Amino acid sequence: MKSIIKTGLAMVALLVVNVMGAQSKPTSSKETITGKIKDATITVDYGSPSMNGRKIWGELVPFDKIWRAGANDATTFETDKDITVQGSKLPAGKYSFFIIPNEKECTIIFNKVAKQWGAYKYKQEDDQLRVVVKTQVVRPITEKLTYQINENILSLKWDHWYIPIQIK
Repeated sequence: MKSIIKTGLAMVALLVVNVMGAQSKPTSSKETITGKIKDATITVDYGSPSMNGRKIWGELVPFDKIWRAGANDATTFETDKDITVQGSKLPAGKYSFFIIPNEKECTIIFNKVAKQWGAYKYKQEDDQLRVVVKTQVVRPITEKLTYQINENILSLKWDHWYIPIQIK
């Protein structure tokens, strides 16, 4: 009788540990890109979700609402030198990186509070810089959210959108 109770308790404990472990694993991979634009080293840390058959723009990522530009923690953008983004100055530093998308363009936001979970505690008064960027429709579709640094462009690709951000 005691061995049956011990076995039952061990099975319950194993089930609880497995359920707790499964809930704590993020489904989106953590990604980091680093590149040079002129003399500045740029680093972007982000959670990279997949489409998984979902409609992204206008649904999963609603139009005209703040988005953390990735999954889980807010995306961060770091530069070790002062840079110019879409013609506006951005001082060296580490920022949360947010986007407000709509059907034709996106507002790109560099927020001074670098460590945030999602966009839940985002405050516009903490913005260092906001710029507007035109979106482009591209083919083929990009399944997994991807950032790239090429020459003088930081770009975001996901679904059928390409968002190029000019940096000098």
